[in-house]
Amino acid sequence: MELAYYSDYAVRLVNTEQPERGGDTLTSVEAVRELFGPAQQAARRATDSDVTRLRTVRARLRAVFEAADAGDEVLAVDLLNALMMEFPVSPQISGHEYRDDNGRPNWHMHIADHAANATAGFTATACMGLAFHLTELGVDRLGICEASPCRNVYLDTSTNRSRRYCSDRCATRANVAAYRARKRLESERSARTGRTADTAQDSTPVTDR
Repeated sequence: MELAYYSDYAVRLVNTEQPERGGDTLTSVEAVRELFGPAQQAARRATDSDVTRLRTVRARLRAVFEAADAGDEVLAVDLLNALMMEFPVSPQISGHEYRDDNGRPNWHMHIADHAANATAGFTATACMGLAFHLTELGVDRLGICEASPCRNVYLDTSTNRSRRYCSDRCATRANVAAYRARKRLESERSARTGRTADTAQDSTPVTDR
């Protein structure tokens, strides 16, 4: 079972909302189907009710990332466990569509589509993928973008646990902002130094020779 493949499901769902900017792209059945991808059977079962259901799940998944980002590993795990208990995974042996060199089925474990509704299927998959990432790499690999005002979440797969931003775009924006802030500080310090020197010169008494 390629659980690593499913680890990005939670990120895709949570990032449909940008709370600091008041943005939300999860507003229609079409948006729900885009989360699954057009080839997934569960996506075709999506209805208007799944928009509301997935928004609720989205808030709960964001809480997992927020707990992890705050360093509260126990809370992050408890919140994710609660979701997995509510939306259990249904494993299934698959492989009819994949054949080896001899034409035999390439059997493998697969997460089956959930019969209840599109939300249940997506949530079960997202939580299992996130749990795999958490247990294999660590709770601290669940992050929230530091490029204010962005609050997108991400999964850190770097070798040295160094990721801080959700995308290259946010990383560039944050670096440019930091550079400009340093330049402003240097300019202010230079101006203060110049004023101090002028004041000192003006206050020096003039002596007759």
